[in-house]
Amino acid sequence: MTHTNFDIIIIGGGPIGITCALEAKKAGLGYLILEKGTLVNSLFNYPVNMTFFSTSERLEIGGIPFVSNNPKPTRSEALEYYRRVAESNKTNIHLFEKVDSVEKENEHFRVITNKNNYSALNIIIATGFYDIPYLLNIPGEDLPKVTHYYKDPHFYAFQKVLVIGAMNSAVDAALETWRKGAEVTMVIRQPVIGERVKYWVKPDIENRIKEGSIRAYFNSTVMAIRNTEVDIQTPDGMITIPNDWVVAMTGYQPDLSFLQK
Repeated sequence: MTHTNFDIIIIGGGPIGITCALEAKKAGLGYLILEKGTLVNSLFNYPVNMTFFSTSERLEIGGIPFVSNNPKPTRSEALEYYRRVAESNKTNIHLFEKVDSVEKENEHFRVITNKNNYSALNIIIATGFYDIPYLLNIPGEDLPKVTHYYKDPHFYAFQKVLVIGAMNSAVDAALETWRKGAEVTMVIRQPVIGERVKYWVKPDIENRIKEGSIRAYFNSTVMAIRNTEVDIQTPDGMITIPNDWVVAMTGYQPDLSFLQK
């Protein structure tokens, strides 16, 4: 029979959720992690070639060493590290089980998922921030050529790619797709590349823009997207450029809709 009553239910199976589980286990509390995707799902959805800004020591959890072959760990190394942490601690986690609602019932919380119902004395929400992209709210944003999640640069080889944004994810997408032969244009609302861009990447993107390898429109906004072109409002007026794909790195927000039901 499946156990459904817990001291703590942790919603989200990322590094924070796993850390909470380790502490709950250490305190002798009955817990369950509910994760709607795979283990460390947000991290899994990062670009395949991503390198972290932090060193591996700063990503460690539960006092378990994170050994990396690089000065900065990669996505694949982090996935393997957190998988080993979960496995070695026999973490009680249900993957691909989405929380639909959380309801207060007397001294307990009732948690309803797409697979089961649970009861818990306490709830920890550790869902991360990668669920819902901030939308542009412009015509054509719903076209299949538009994505808010950049994954692999090879897909964009020899294509006309528009990257929206100027922070780490946008800069990585622009540089990686350009190196795979894409014709890359960036549209940036600010007057400069973001100051928080990784220090070893920032000179690279600035030099590519300066030499004209990557075209950048600063203080500019995408106004409309169509199948073969996009409209951009620039300081010099509206322009239209040919386009195959739009990678909109506009940021994300957590999905807390299960708390509103």
